[in-house]
Amino acid sequence: MSVSESIIETTDLGQRLNGRDILRNINLRIDRGEVFALIGPTGSGKTTLLRVLDLIDSPSQGKVYFNGTDVTEAAGQRLEARRRMAFVLQKPVVFNASVYDNVAYGLKWRRMSRGDIRKRVDEVLEMVGLVDFRKRNARMLSGGETQRVAIARAIATEPEVLLLDEPTANLDPVSTMKIEELITDIIQRYYTTIVIATHDMAQGQRLAGRVGMLQNGEILQTGGWHEAFNSPRNREMANFVGIENIIDGVVLTSEDNVVTIGTDHSVIEAVSDCAVGDRIHACIRSEEVTLALARLTSSARNTFTGEITRLTITGPVARVEIDCGFRLVALVTRRSVEEMPLDKGRQVYASFKATAVHVIKQD
Repeated sequence: MSVSESIIETTDLGQRLNGRDILRNINLRIDRGEVFALIGPTGSGKTTLLRVLDLIDSPSQGKVYFNGTDVTEAAGQRLEARRRMAFVLQKPVVFNASVYDNVAYGLKWRRMSRGDIRKRVDEVLEMVGLVDFRKRNARMLSGGETQRVAIARAIATEPEVLLLDEPTANLDPVSTMKIEELITDIIQRYYTTIVIATHDMAQGQRLAGRVGMLQNGEILQTGGWHEAFNSPRNREMANFVGIENIIDGVVLTSEDNVVTIGTDHSVIEAVSDCAVGDRIHACIRSEEVTLALARLTSSARNTFTGEITRLTITGPVARVEIDCGFRLVALVTRRSVEEMPLDKGRQVYASFKATAVHVIKQD
């Protein structure tokens, strides 16, 4: 089977619980061997969707296909598909037993021989770094160790699909790093399709090649990370992906896909196919804003003067808030702050290109 063939596909999937639509019109294709991230704020429906994909829950409407077979209804086909998948919960459940027995559980259920079970469990414990914990009660472990046991138990059965629900939620940075390294190892060692639900954009970007953006039970867009970060479909998703500069306005002129946008305090130029009169959100990532102490001759079509109202330095990066009649945030290097120098109350010129403005039509 080629890597371009889907292993999971949904059509018009919906889930209704307690009279409320949790999922709506989910049309999703996940290819064999890919790592796919579901991102969205808390309550967007990520866990519900994973439960439906794992066939724990049946959808209220629509279809789920596994390897091209409709597994939505038939109990036998659902069971067969579930045996080829594994699901690691956000709060993993471990049995009141040794780490070894926890990892061996699924293999015993599949009636593998004792020797094969021992060999497989030892291999997996080595991989997750828990060899020395094999006799310890799994319920006596730390959060990060418990998560590694859950992942070990999942991959011991060599699933074709591994579903991970917020795998590092509530873990400290060191434990988070170890879990991410483990997931990366799984990706590199096995030809396992992985679907990871996370609200952590940076984590999703580190682990996954493609992303689905979920909001209010609907997938707004799927694609690469560049599109997710730079071309969100609405204001809420723009906020979620970290675009700090979102300025409301109306299109005043349009010529050859270059528009002027009138705001309460200024005019912004952008590249867009919006029509005159359209009410829009102009989105500019803070790293696209450049600062100078004097007006520069450059290709930037948008330059505004303003006063720095707040400056926060974190490591090599500085976040600068400027009052230009409207609030504008720039992200610059610490070196730039020191060389100019920049400080609260200083007058600066803030510039960004027309091509750096992502225009979203208001609902």
